Amino acid sequence: MDLGLKGSSALVTGSTAGIGFAVAGKLAAEGCSVYLNGRSPERVAEAREKLLKEQPDADLRAAAGDLSTDAGTAAVLEAAPEVDIVVHNAATYGSPPFFEIEDEEWRRKFETNVMSGVRLARHHLKLMLARNSGRIVFLGSDLSVTSSPFALDYAVTKAAGLSLSRGLAEQTRGTAVTVNTVLAGATETEGFHRLATESGLAYDQFESMILNEVVPASLVQRVARPQEVASTVAFIASPLASLTNGAAVRCEGGAVRSFG
Repeated sequence: MDLGLKGSSALVTGSTAGIGFAVAGKLAAEGCSVYLNGRSPERVAEAREKLLKEQPDADLRAAAGDLSTDAGTAAVLEAAPEVDIVVHNAATYGSPPFFEIEDEEWRRKFETNVMSGVRLARHHLKLMLARNSGRIVFLGSDLSVTSSPFALDYAVTKAAGLSLSRGLAEQTRGTAVTVNTVLAGATETEGFHRLATESGLAYDQFESMILNEVVPASLVQRVARPQEVASTVAFIASPLASLTNGAAVRCEGGAVRSFG
């Protein structure tokens, strides 16, 4: 299916690995010019080289910068000052018990997972509204709507991000701009493997623990692949999703039981 994205430009944050990397690859395959983002120019260059091996004709550009800081955000916005699509995937997470999470870690999560989206939207949404076109897609989590003692600080910031996304969508009333959140579930990324290692469990044991204890309602009964999430994100970022706005689009394998 042609998503109608050819000739569009997109900024994908946190796109040097995991879901963000898969989203960047999917949008590039659909004909988008894609700005890759990571904290360091080296990581961005490595991701670009890797994607070009898969897609030699892809139009891939660099927008390095740490979005948890004002200076890093300024660098990203200087590199990608105006785009048709913003996919905000950059986030930090972990799974320490609640009583072990210090204030500084809460602040770091909020700066990276919440304020980064605020800073990006303050710039790009204004431009999109002025030209009456554009897409902003936040990467959320099943934990955005089903808080859990597992990774509580991450869950809280993802809930805040979902609220931010809906509030921004309210600014688009009567326009052709949309703001949505895609709720991803447990996904087999480099970060997921790192959590498995930190847990001291073998990978298959860690995956079973996540499915049985964190997302016991999962209907697919497996961890997602980044490319599966990327396909949903690409659709929501496309002209074909013009009627989807202010939504929390589920891509979490049925782990959330509620209807709403």
